[in-house]
Amino acid sequence: MAASQNPAIVFFKDSKPTVIRIWHWLAFLFFTASVITVLLSSTLFKTKNNIAMVQEQVQQKGGTITIEQARNVAHEYSDKLWMLHKYIGYGLSFLLLWRVIAEVVMARDKKLGSRIRSALSYPEGPNDKKHYLMVQYGYLIFYGLFIVMSLTGLILAFEDVKWLDPLHKTAKNIHEITQYGMYGYILIHLTGVIIADLGQYGGIVSRMINGKTGGSS
Repeated sequence: MAASQNPAIVFFKDSKPTVIRIWHWLAFLFFTASVITVLLSSTLFKTKNNIAMVQEQVQQKGGTITIEQARNVAHEYSDKLWMLHKYIGYGLSFLLLWRVIAEVVMARDKKLGSRIRSALSYPEGPNDKKHYLMVQYGYLIFYGLFIVMSLTGLILAFEDVKWLDPLHKTAKNIHEITQYGMYGYILIHLTGVIIADLGQYGGIVSRMINGKTGGSS
């Protein structure tokens, strides 16, 4: 079957709009930075893990410090990481808004809904259809998680807004749970891209960088 009749091959071999390619790599950078801040705050800069270190450093200089004072000093590391994480979150929220606008204004055949309808109309049988549908539905899950993460993150970021106080605990719990779904999706996505790039859909990564269209299959 020609590539023009196969939505899976068209999707995996075709180039993506420049605005989507730029968005993709910016999102990758921001998500990576966000994950790094979470890892650092839960390991190297975790408050309780640094209390003894602060006390030891002060004592080596001939000073004295209480456990509570040491805890406050150690907590400053977490505070700085939280502020960085918050700014990264603002950037991700902006990228989400950008993606929503791009979905509205881009060509119809490039829209996520159009790709799913195209895949659903593809004849039953070939594995291409299953693969294509799985990828498109995966995007729906990703954007759903992205929206939840952004909304709950913004609620937590605006901690000084009084009318949001009743929502903070629920938002925190949802934000923490949703992050694992996001980590899972990113891991599956990276694994899938590597497998596809090494297989019949070779060149996916390079096309996402240079925008060149791949050959037909």
